[in-house]
Amino acid sequence: METNNKVEKKSSKMEVLKKTLDAPSVQDQFKNALDDNTGTFVASLIDLFGSDSYLQNCEPKDVVMEALKAAVLKLPIIKSLGFAYIVPFKVNNVMKPQFQIGYKGLIQLAMRTAQYRIINADVVYEGEYKTKNKLTGEYDLNGEQQSDKVIGYFAHFEMLNGFSKTLYMTKEKVTSHAEKYSKSYNQPYGPWKKEFDAMAIKTVCRGLLGKWGYLSVEMVNALGEDTDTDVADKVHDQIQMNGNRKVMSFENVEEVEQVHEFENAGGPDF
Repeated sequence: METNNKVEKKSSKMEVLKKTLDAPSVQDQFKNALDDNTGTFVASLIDLFGSDSYLQNCEPKDVVMEALKAAVLKLPIIKSLGFAYIVPFKVNNVMKPQFQIGYKGLIQLAMRTAQYRIINADVVYEGEYKTKNKLTGEYDLNGEQQSDKVIGYFAHFEMLNGFSKTLYMTKEKVTSHAEKYSKSYNQPYGPWKKEFDAMAIKTVCRGLLGKWGYLSVEMVNALGEDTDTDVADKVHDQIQMNGNRKVMSFENVEEVEQVHEFENAGGPDF
């Protein structure tokens, strides 16, 4: 009897999800975001909800609203693809769904700006890390792999104007960063527990792009919606959106020098 009640509860929530998706106002929002791809995205949302027992503990209407954030960014929410996720969180003993972007989603949004010639991110195995040039910030990751042990993660880009940058973080440093900033790190059903490497790669991608990359409005909005965006990233995003908008003359040179000294004093250490 208890088993039947659980099945009925899941079934009723699925019906609520489908009814929500059938509402004309909701359909219009998805169509405005996805146009001809609406049907495929909605079908993937139904499959996601039906296959995730933790997500089924969330209110279906909330799941739809979080999925719409991914739809607006035109990022699929199929878990295996790794572009975007709808992650359930327990907030005051209530399960709440929240949108999270994956590292592949970040790379996808970066490529859409048409400003990057190369962008790549991956794991670093034992033996591959050789050295870092402290003056140029360049890393030598061309050592010979000695085992399947992952010791770190890197992200790299080269822009069309020739500017390039690489960020490398050890596995220990990524773990420390996630413990301090990530809302989903300690969630037993969160992506850090199931997809640690993917989330670690996302951490270095976000750190690299947020500090050195070209951020479109779409990317800034995506980071703002992402529940794993930490306080330091949000501050940097505000600088990206609001900074350097005042035209300065040489009369302001003293003020500019003071700002430059402040920036060199240090920022978030990714």
